[in-house]
Amino acid sequence: MWKLLRRVFFLMDAERAHVMTMQIMAAGVRLPGMALLFKHWFCLEDDRLKTDVCGLVARNPVGLAAGFDKDGRWLDVLACLGFGHVELGTVTPRPQPGNSKPRLFRLPLDRSIINRMGFNNEGAEALARRLRHFERPAGFVVGINIGKNKDTPEDRAVDDYLSCFHTLAPHADYMAINVSSPNTPGLRKLQEREPLNRLLGSLSDANRKLSKPLPLFLKIAPDLDPSALCDVVEVVRQNGFSGIIACNTTIGRPSGLREQSTAVETGGLSGQAIQALAQSRLSYLHSIGGDLRLIGVGGIATAEDAHLRMAAGARWVQLYTGLIFEGPMIVRRINAGLLKKGFNGGSASTITNVS
Repeated sequence: MWKLLRRVFFLMDAERAHVMTMQIMAAGVRLPGMALLFKHWFCLEDDRLKTDVCGLVARNPVGLAAGFDKDGRWLDVLACLGFGHVELGTVTPRPQPGNSKPRLFRLPLDRSIINRMGFNNEGAEALARRLRHFERPAGFVVGINIGKNKDTPEDRAVDDYLSCFHTLAPHADYMAINVSSPNTPGLRKLQEREPLNRLLGSLSDANRKLSKPLPLFLKIAPDLDPSALCDVVEVVRQNGFSGIIACNTTIGRPSGLREQSTAVETGGLSGQAIQALAQSRLSYLHSIGGDLRLIGVGGIATAEDAHLRMAAGARWVQLYTGLIFEGPMIVRRINAGLLKKGFNGGSASTITNVS
């Protein structure tokens, strides 16, 4: 059924198809009994899947990456699709339209996507209003990914992140700091040691003042070399962050891409094409990161992908492009596959040793 629907949706502009699909599903779950039916179809409940990250116990280790639901418009649907956690955003202090359209491109033969969305979102206050009225199911963790507005100068970036943090911290289970999108000019410069230390230090200070401090994660680009990754790990540790989300989209274009005519589009590449790159970056971070918690993202579409990422050090995994190509059964299939591989609560030794 999904293959048939995917053919129809793939005839449309990618961004329009994305919004239309979610609007249809959102209308569906509001019909009497449909939410329960969705949960029956898409959710897999098993205590062995419950996974603790920084005291946040998700009902399973499979989450939705930032970018899919920037404004928290479809949380009811996403909860019914079986995700253990959802990362909303990237959200900025003020609303902004993002880059001009078209800005989302499919590479079907590569099972990948290029986007240059540019943090299109309704702003932090709008997301906060939605979250005030959202009743979270048990074991459904909500993270929020924050960034700066496009027209905010680099020397004022910290102000934007702090503004988002103060507005949204009361509604978040964890906060992710995005300094790695390639679609906001100058943003990736914040990954450099000095500006990164200033940014993370300011957010860590603000977090400590909360009555219940949040786990804080830094989302990084896969394009950093080993030396830069070492700097990132040191700064993350120095400022008391909980961990790292690896990785965001890449500005690189692997030589083996089959959809060469689309690959020339500017923007960040995600999906199967960056699987090996994201895996290698996560493995390296695990080797130098010590007790930092890692969330793996980039090219995850199967239980085997998730298993390999966890064996390399991830406690949770996230997907986005995989959902586009594999359809809404993907979370259930991954969780079922992990159970067959012996997954039990995210134990690193269990994951590493299963065949």
